[in-house]
Amino acid sequence: MQRRVGAERRTDSDARGGPGGESATGVKSARRAITLLEVFAAQRSWLSLAQLHEATGFPRSSLHGLLRTLRDVGWIESDETGTRFRLGVRALMCGTAYLDRDPAMPFATEALERLREQTGFTTHYARLAGAEVVYLETRESRSSGHLISRVGRALPAHATALGKALLAELADAELGDLLPARLSPLTEHTIVDRDALHAELGVVRERGYATEREEGTAGVACAAAAVPYRIPATDALSCSMPLDQVTEAEQRHIGEALREAAADLAMRLRRAGIR
Repeated sequence: MQRRVGAERRTDSDARGGPGGESATGVKSARRAITLLEVFAAQRSWLSLAQLHEATGFPRSSLHGLLRTLRDVGWIESDETGTRFRLGVRALMCGTAYLDRDPAMPFATEALERLREQTGFTTHYARLAGAEVVYLETRESRSSGHLISRVGRALPAHATALGKALLAELADAELGDLLPARLSPLTEHTIVDRDALHAELGVVRERGYATEREEGTAGVACAAAAVPYRIPATDALSCSMPLDQVTEAEQRHIGEALREAAADLAMRLRRAGIR
C-alpha cells in the first residue's frame, strides 16, 4: 500500500487556534480524521494499523485514538480481532444524505432510465469534483456482462468520457490550475500528454459530447455529454458499452443521443428553478 498523503501544512489559522477559537490540536485531529476516512474510501479491503500508518504517516499513538473515536461513533468498524478496520455505516448514511438533498437527482434518474431504454447500455450521472468525476447515479443495462460504476466512485477526469465532457467546459487557464502536474494512466490507452488532452477537449467542444475507448477501463467504451444547467456545467450523463458490442460510428451516434438528452435534462432543471 503506497503512501498517498503529503505532509500536513500548519497555517496561521492553526497557530492562532482557528477562526472560531478552536485549538490547533483540535484542527489537526479533525484533518487527520478526514484524511483517514479518505484512505478508507479508497480501499476495498480491511486495513491494519501498519497499513494506515504507511498510507498517512501519522504517529501510531495518534492513529490509535482516532480509530477508537471513529469506531465509537460508527464512521468505521473493526473486525473480530479489533486490529483491522474499514468504513462503517455512518459513512453510507452521510453519502446518501448528500444525494437525498440534491434536487437535481430525481430529474437525472429519470433521464438515465430513458437513456438506458433508448440505448440498451448502462447509464451514469456524475459530477466534477476537483480533478475527478464522482458517480452520483447509475442505471445498469438489462443485459448481463456490462461493467457498472458504483455510486460514489471517483475517477480521474482526464481518463473518462464523463470527465472530458466536463473539462471541455473550462478554459485552458482553468484546466492548468485544476489538473495535476502529472496525468496518471488508468490503462495503456489513457491520454497522459497535456497537448493531446487539450486537442481532445477541443473536439469535445465542437461536437458537444466526449468519447473514449478503454481509457478508463479495459474492454469498455464510453460516451458522455455535459448537462448545461449550470455555467460552467458541473454534471454529465454517460453510457458505458462493452467494446466488442459497439463500433466507433455507433459510439458517436450514442454521443449525439447523450447530447440531446443532456440538453433536455438541463431544460427540465432550469424550468424547475434548479441551479
